[in-house]
Amino acid sequence: MRKTMLIALGLSIAPVLPALANSADPSGVWLRDDGNARVRIAPCGSNICATNVWIKDTSGGEEVGDRLVLTLKPEGADSLKGEAFDPKRNRRFAMTLTVKPDGLSTRGCIIGVLCKTVNWTPAQ
Repeated sequence: MRKTMLIALGLSIAPVLPALANSADPSGVWLRDDGNARVRIAPCGSNICATNVWIKDTSGGEEVGDRLVLTLKPEGADSLKGEAFDPKRNRRFAMTLTVKPDGLSTRGCIIGVLCKTVNWTPAQ
């Protein structure tokens, strides 16, 4: 049973790996620059998921377990670009994720003009 599960896991992340092979890898746990969230970025199916693993203040509606499904493709050596889908709020937006030596930067835009950039550092 365990061997079957490991094979299934390997097959489920295989489609994501070629997209990450030629670009910087965003996988890991990241702390948002406002200090309110820790997010795990990892393959999920043929996409990448960013899942809240810790939220300091939930009064803004964020919860542990909330996730974004990222459909991103390499855009240069250190960036991924594409779409993010928030299943909880049923919203889609354009997204660029850039891996930097000291962390990540994400930029999301709704309707192309309402944009927000967030910086992330590796979580301790």
